[in-house]
Amino acid sequence: MIKVNFKPATLSDRPLLVQLVQEYYEFDGHCFEPDIIHSLLTEILQQPACGSLWLIQLETLPIGYVFLSLSGYSLEYRGRDAFVDELYLRSDYRGQGIGRHTIEFLKQICAILGIKALHLEVERHNVHAQTFYRRVGFVDGDRYLMTQRIESGQ
Repeated sequence: MIKVNFKPATLSDRPLLVQLVQEYYEFDGHCFEPDIIHSLLTEILQQPACGSLWLIQLETLPIGYVFLSLSGYSLEYRGRDAFVDELYLRSDYRGQGIGRHTIEFLKQICAILGIKALHLEVERHNVHAQTFYRRVGFVDGDRYLMTQRIESGQ
């Protein structure tokens, strides 16, 4: 039996988290800027209202991370909602039930917090991830997630 732990991340975990974020961004083709990521991790870890960040561990070996953003509220979903902003597992640990275990963990946290809906986004090219998320209960609401970045000072 695989022993997966979810360790709440702390400021001392930032170097490891920066490394994991870099691995994830390289895998998914996102721009990686280490100084910005370090700063954002500091903000997240110092302001619990932003959300919760955990290291995913096999026993005590860090194998990934998950960030649950908790800032949402929805009329449609009738209350608080949350967003799985990032979930990353190192490639050697995929396909072993750890992702499923992670989603179950997040669902338990959401239930405790009174969250009514859990959302995530997945890259269109990542069919494997889409299949996984459908298997663990997420549905494609036949909508597009659309984003407009807001620059400060505008």
